[in-house]
Amino acid sequence: MKAFVVDKYNKKGILRLAEMPEPDLQDNDVLVEIHAAGVNLLDSKVRTGEFKLILPYRRPFILGHDVAGTVVRVGSKVRKFKPGDDVYARPRDGRIGTFAEFIAMDEADVALKPKNLSMEEAASIPLVGLTAWQVLVERAGLRKGQKVFIQAGSGGVGTFAIQLAKHLGATVATTAGAADLVRGLGADVVVDYRKDDFEKVLSGYDVVLNSQDAKTLEKSLNVLKPGGKLISISGPPDPEFAREKGLNLMLRLILRLLSRGIRTKARRRGVHFSFLFMWAQGDQLSKITSLIESGTIRPVVDRVFPFEATNEALAYVESGRAKGKVVIKVR
Repeated sequence: MKAFVVDKYNKKGILRLAEMPEPDLQDNDVLVEIHAAGVNLLDSKVRTGEFKLILPYRRPFILGHDVAGTVVRVGSKVRKFKPGDDVYARPRDGRIGTFAEFIAMDEADVALKPKNLSMEEAASIPLVGLTAWQVLVERAGLRKGQKVFIQAGSGGVGTFAIQLAKHLGATVATTAGAADLVRGLGADVVVDYRKDDFEKVLSGYDVVLNSQDAKTLEKSLNVLKPGGKLISISGPPDPEFAREKGLNLMLRLILRLLSRGIRTKARRRGVHFSFLFMWAQGDQLSKITSLIESGTIRPVVDRVFPFEATNEALAYVESGRAKGKVVIKVR
């Protein structure tokens, strides 16, 4: 099968279009013929080696973390899916590879595709949808009447998280240049990051979803009320994450040191800091499917690139100009 692979970690490296063997099917796996794949900043970070200590892939490996397609074969122990099912997923770490014609995934990571979405729209959802769900529902326990600040509202995670937070009954603030887009998704307060400083505009918030740099992370402390939660999806990883991942003692120590500054400042402010690295979860994705099919949440897709233009799609994501998600049409 054709696939785009990482040969070596390189900040300026491009993916190589290669002929790769069709993936092996394990007992709990579904083999999916890929129709579309979402492109994420995570793909860029994995390609450059930013996560190689915690995600040690053996090169060459196929990149890609979002998929929509059709089941063509199932393993002997699979019970939830059958050939012909249209599905979508964020395959688990260690088994990524959606920039290809086929992928084998554990059925626990997979959900039926929303019936009201095209393959391209569906492929835009899993990683950002699960990220927003795991931050706002699982980690923050966001409730009706609370206030949440979601950074970069016009980005992939932001466009989904705003809609989910509104569904949960929260008041939503965000930073964006595209004010009409985020207001249309439900944002109550829009801070234009080009001329206003969010920490001077916002205060008394229950939750912050941080997706930006270390400077923005620190400024976010000023937005929260005592007892508030600062949840970062862009780092730094904290000791709890290291424990969950089962990392070795040296890596645990490194991550403890990397996050010590922000954890100490958060503690002094009486707020709680945590890092979240989203994980594959088919059952959560099925709940997201219900919200999409009911019209509560809609996908926001900026551009669809042909499969052969995968490198251009990744470069467009890296440029930071995308509003919503970027998708590759494989077939």
